[in-house]
Amino acid sequence: MTAGTNWAGNYAYRASEVQSPGTVEELQELVSRSPAIRALGTRHCFNDIADTSGVLVSLAAMPAVAEIDESRSVVTVNAGARYGELAGALEPQGWALANLASLPHISVAGAVATGTHGSGVGNGSLAAAVTAVELVDAEGELRRFVRDEDSEFPGTVVALGALGIVTSLDLRIEPTYEVAQTVFERLPLDAALANFEEIMGAGYSVSVFTRWRDDVLDQIWVKRRSGDPELGAELFGALPAPEDRHPIPGMPSVNSTVQQGVPGPWSARLPHFKMEFTPSAGEELQTEYLLPFKSAVPALEAMRGLADRIAPLLQTSEIRSIQRDDLWLSPAYEQDSVAFHFTWVQDEAAVAALLPALEAALEPFGARPHWGKVFTTSAGRIAELYDRLPDFVRLAERLDARGAFRNDYLERVVFSAV
Repeated sequence: MTAGTNWAGNYAYRASEVQSPGTVEELQELVSRSPAIRALGTRHCFNDIADTSGVLVSLAAMPAVAEIDESRSVVTVNAGARYGELAGALEPQGWALANLASLPHISVAGAVATGTHGSGVGNGSLAAAVTAVELVDAEGELRRFVRDEDSEFPGTVVALGALGIVTSLDLRIEPTYEVAQTVFERLPLDAALANFEEIMGAGYSVSVFTRWRDDVLDQIWVKRRSGDPELGAELFGALPAPEDRHPIPGMPSVNSTVQQGVPGPWSARLPHFKMEFTPSAGEELQTEYLLPFKSAVPALEAMRGLADRIAPLLQTSEIRSIQRDDLWLSPAYEQDSVAFHFTWVQDEAAVAALLPALEAALEPFGARPHWGKVFTTSAGRIAELYDRLPDFVRLAERLDARGAFRNDYLERVVFSAV
């Protein structure tokens, strides 16, 4: 099988081949004999983080696992599973995850390894739900790291594929719940700046979308759990949308999850898009930065100054909140965070020219780039942003002494920084 491209088509993998082992034993044998090897998820990264000069490994052929331990409120899931598939296994049995990303199509291991997240001032990233990691190290040995048992566990979760090929993860779960989703439209930017904390706390999960035009935020997606306070008739001047919306104004809403305040299972409301549909053709680029929640308003004001440069390249921008965690390379490490996400048109040269200015505007706030998206932040700056990076590098050197999982991305972004 040839390596092909990522989901968006902006990156062509240079790996020599793609292998799909059917068992953990086959994976162990493949890893132990491969000079260079990396895991390939659902190809939703926008840079070369998953690539290698050797073999890419797809875990799609591995046995599906969703073993629920009710006594511990934990599910063990195979690394290659997609979140939509896991949700489909949990919901009928009365269980749920606390959070989901906007896309249910992404793989569990890939999302965890890059610090991918949903939203909610009280919700951690997808990686924050992990209580155990099982992986195959560079020697083909199967290793398991457990929260509260292994001191290095916080370094093994958001690990960028540098430690090994993850085979399974244990995730915290909770009893199932319902969510109702309401979209408000045309929130004046000045009102958002004056009431930002209240807006982001208006529901269990809140996402704000803007195209940085006319000093108006296009949409506020408020997702409320059953029992949450009722919403008012307006939200600081924004009014409820009269019908279901797509995050990009003008796009048909058929792919979007149900809105209009209609309650439904968590799995069918927390994502922005339905599992049974592909949300777009993939012709886009994505960038995202996480910074302290307390810096959200001044950061928004700084980006406002770049609106005339951002808007022509933008499909939409999403603003979300993430609760802090203790994972060494998580962009939300030890800080309640706000995330500024940009979905660009696929004009790589123009986006590359803009990013240094955008990053300079956000640098005073300690903005950490999403590991799987497009950014130009230097390795030196990455080292300043992650004080446990030296510990992570030592862990990677121990589990991968021969450098089988190292690639150009890791050398450029991580290892050259220490």
